[in-house]
Amino acid sequence: FMRILIKKMRPSCIMPHYASEHAAGMDLSACIDEPVTIHAGETVLIPCGFGLALPVGYEAQIRGRSGMAYKHGIVPAHGVGTIDADYRGEIGAILHNISKQDFVVEPQMRVAQM
Repeated sequence: FMRILIKKMRPSCIMPHYASEHAAGMDLSACIDEPVTIHAGETVLIPCGFGLALPVGYEAQIRGRSGMAYKHGIVPAHGVGTIDADYRGEIGAILHNISKQDFVVEPQMRVAQM
């Protein structure tokens, strides 16, 4: 059993959660006040509104959602994001648009997994 402290950093944050009983990763939602457009070929940081305190020697990985990649060409920049044990800032998803069409991230949209 590992204890991970998670702190809400913005009032509108949807805390990370497992969407189903057998989900491997917790869904992360966009903590934004208005829609954000990711233009074709562009990389954008989408804040998720919470912070973590991981045990020393561990990391958290931010991964993409397969449906967003398949349907819209939205993938994590550099493949996977790493959250180190000593990072105490707000967690965000760095998303890259590999498609030829702009994509709009809506407030509270699920944007990544951790």
